Amino acid sequence: MIKQYLELGQIVGTHGVRGEMKLDYWCDSPAFVQQFATVFLDPEGNRCADVLSARPHKNQVLLTLKGIDSIEKAEALRSTVLYIRREDAGLADGAWFIAELIGCTVYDADDPEKIWGEIADVYNTGANDIWVIRTPVGREVHIPAIKEVVLSADVAANRAVIRPLKGLFDDAD
Repeated sequence: MIKQYLELGQIVGTHGVRGEMKLDYWCDSPAFVQQFATVFLDPEGNRCADVLSARPHKNQVLLTLKGIDSIEKAEALRSTVLYIRREDAGLADGAWFIAELIGCTVYDADDPEKIWGEIADVYNTGANDIWVIRTPVGREVHIPAIKEVVLSADVAANRAVIRPLKGLFDDAD
C-alpha cells in the first residue's frame, strides 16, 4: 500500500546540550536521512520540523531540528518516530519502500486464484531480502526475494506475485 508518510527512524537520545538528537535510522544509510530538509513528527504529516543539520555518527544520525536548541527540548522528543513525505524521497517510478510491501497480498504466478498469504515482514540476510509471508492459517513462511521467486510487486494495488521454490509452502495450509 502506498503511504504518503513513511517512518525514517526514532529519536533515542540527546547529544550535547544544544538540542542535537541521536536518531536510530530505519533506512539504508545516513546519506538517505541527510537528503531531507523537512521531517514530520506524526504519521499524518500534521507536525513538521525543518532539519538544520544531519550527520552520521557511529550507527546513528545526529540531527538538529529548527526550534530544538536545548537539551530539555531535545529530551522531550525522545522516543518520537520521525517521518518523511514519500514524494520528497525521489523514488523512481515503480519503486517502493519496504514498509509499503507490508500487508500486500501474495498471489501465485501460475494460479491467479491461489493466494499464498500476506507480507508480514521483510528483512535482509546480506545476500538478499527475505519476505515473511503469513499464510491464511497464520503460519509464517520465509521466502527469498529473488527474481526467480518474486515476479512482480505492485504496492499501489497491494499485490505481489510469486513462484515459490519447491517445498517452501509444504504444510503451510
